[in-house]
Amino acid sequence: MQVFPPSTNTISRVSIFGAVFFAVGLLFVVYLIFRSPYITQVNVTRDQPVPFSHEHHITALGIDCRYCHTSVESSTFAGIPATETCMSCHSQIWVNSPMLEPVRKSMQTNEPIRWNRVHDLPDYAYFNHAVHVNKGVGCVSCHGRVDLMPLTWKAEPMTMEWCLGCHREPEKHLRPIEEVFNMTWTPPKDQLALGRELIKKQHIPVDRLTNCYVCHR
Repeated sequence: MQVFPPSTNTISRVSIFGAVFFAVGLLFVVYLIFRSPYITQVNVTRDQPVPFSHEHHITALGIDCRYCHTSVESSTFAGIPATETCMSCHSQIWVNSPMLEPVRKSMQTNEPIRWNRVHDLPDYAYFNHAVHVNKGVGCVSCHGRVDLMPLTWKAEPMTMEWCLGCHREPEKHLRPIEEVFNMTWTPPKDQLALGRELIKKQHIPVDRLTNCYVCHR
C-alpha cells in the first residue's frame, strides 16, 4: 500500500529548491543591508552642535583645509579645529549670530565643542593621515568633494574592501604632492602612467601595502 501520494515527490522537489532559493535570497538581502547607507552611513549627514558648511568656508571664502586641520601633514590625526580657530574670524564677523552661540559659549567656558565624528574607523584599524597626504593621496580620494558639502557627510564606505582596492592599485589614486589639497584637480588621461611614476618618485612600497600589519598593529 502506498503511504504518500505521487504528488509528494513534486512537493519535495519544490520545497528543496524553494529552501535553497530562500537561503540565497536571504544572504543577498543581508549583503544589501550591510552595503546600504544604514550600515555604512555613506551620504548621511551627521547632526552637529554648529551646522558648519565646508562649501561656504572652502568654496566661497577660499580657506585652505590646513587652516583648520592643522596636523594633517604631520600626524596620524587630521585635527579638529580648536574654538580659538573659529573665533579668529567670528570674533569679528557674525558676532551675534544665534547659530554660533555654541562657539561663543565654548570660548567663554573653555569647554571644547563636542563635534560628532563623520569618519570613525574601528580601533583595530590603524590609519595615518600624514603618510597618505605626503605620498600624494588627495583629500577627495577619501572624503569626496568636501568643498561642495553644505553639511558634511561620509563620501566613501571606509570598509576593508574599499581600502584594499586603493592599496592594490595605488597608481589610480595618486596625484602630485602640490595637488593633494586641490579639490578641483582632475586626473589626466594617462593617470596610470602618472601614478606609476609617482610610486617610484615617492618610494611607495607597493609590494607591502596589502600586508595585514600595515593597517592592523
